[in-house]
Parts: sequence; structure tokens; C-alpha cells
Amino acid sequence: MRVAFFDSGIGGLSVMHRALSMLPADEFIFFADEDHVPYGVRSPDEVLTLVDDAFRFLMTLDVNAVVVACNTATSAAVREMRRRYDIPIVGMEPAVKLAFDLYGARKVLVTATPITINGEKIKRLIARLDRAEYVELLALPNLVDFAERQEFESDAVEEYLRRALAPYDLKNFSSIVLGCTHFNYFKDTLRKILPSNVRFVDGNEGTLRELARRMNIKPSAPRGRIGVKYFYSCRAIEGAAELDRIEKYLRRLDRMLDID
Repeated sequence: MRVAFFDSGIGGLSVMHRALSMLPADEFIFFADEDHVPYGVRSPDEVLTLVDDAFRFLMTLDVNAVVVACNTATSAAVREMRRRYDIPIVGMEPAVKLAFDLYGARKVLVTATPITINGEKIKRLIARLDRAEYVELLALPNLVDFAERQEFESDAVEEYLRRALAPYDLKNFSSIVLGCTHFNYFKDTLRKILPSNVRFVDGNEGTLRELARRMNIKPSAPRGRIGVKYFYSCRAIEGAAELDRIEKYLRRLDRMLDID
């Protein structure tokens, strides 16, 4: 079984990183559209075109399923990709329901990119949960740029987050939903700013469990070492410098696992 993980950039590694420990696949493909990142500040039509280009390429690799490890791309393009391609396609959405399931009817701060925050998909999700009075939405587009250049703990990152979070009385919130896969790299910096009552919630594990359900497999420890092939915008990544860049992200994600 060959599973592709697709994202506008390097954020989707956080989903594949989780899959390495729970999905018994034979091979993973990681595709980051580094030529066009970020998606979150583009129009929905632009994102749809970019996602379709990526899917056309992924189909040449004979993948058995695609995880759209990008909330923005899911919002703008997953429905159309499912119409065009007859394989399991699993998207992501901000894990608002999970936050309520875990912490009850308490306030939740949902962070994501502008296209996700302003999209109809998240509005429908909140309406379906009938908890609109408990949900606040916050776009954090600069975190994508910080993540892409591996700037995670700088003064600039901390100042950006402190300024963005300042309007919220965080002692009244149960959780912060990381509604963009790039945001998982910043849990340590966020932990410095957030009060201890605010917990992190993301949709990574739920997305992978949905993939396992669609593929009719049981989430479990992988069968030995899974091979991974990396692509940036249809270009195979084989050089030592780029592979080392990816490895640095994976090591950081190892550290983020212990932060809640």
C-alpha cells in the first residue's frame, strides 16, 4: 500500500510523522508544493488549480490513497478531487468537535490560515456542532512563513503570537485548535504564552484513523521500517541538503509530541 501525504508546504510532515508510528503501509509519498506555499493567502480557485496539478502528478506514482494534510487545500479542493479520482482521499478540518468532546462546553480558540477561517466549510462545521457561542476564530498566516524557514522560537515568532493572542481572555478557554498542520511546530513557543488551562488539539490522529477506516486496515505499529519518498512540487528530493532539512523538521516534531 502506497499512501501520499500532500500539503502546500512542510506542515503536512506533522501528519506523516504521526502516521509513521500508527499506519501499517508499505511506502509513503510526501509531496510539499514548495513552489507555491503558502496556500492560505490565495483565492480558493487558485488553490483548486494547484491541488489538481499536484494530484495529477501523484496519480503517476500509483498511490493507493491521498491524505490532504492541509486544512486550506481540504477546504478549497477535496470535494472536487473526490469527484475526479476514484481512490480514498482523506482531508483535514480543524478539530473543533474533538475539542468539545475532550473538554466539554467551554470556549475554544480555532487557529488556521485566512482561507480556512473565512471559508464556508468551517462555518458549516460550527453550525453543525451548534456551539457557535463557544468558538473564536483566529487566522495566523505568518506562522506558515516562519515554519517554512525553520524559525520556531525567535523573538519575532513570540512577539507575533503574543500580539495575536492578546485580545483573548485565555483563562476562559479550554483549548486551542491547531487548524493548520504548520502550527504543530510551534507548540513550545505557544506553551510559553498560553496559560496552563489551554490545551492543544489537532486533527492528525483522527485523520489517520479515518484513512485506516477508508482503507479497511487497522491502525497499528508499522511493519518494519517504512520507505518514504519526498517531492517538492513534482521534483524528487534526493540531495543531502534537502533531506537534512526534512530530517530537522522530523526531529522537531519528535520534541513537540511531549508538549500538551
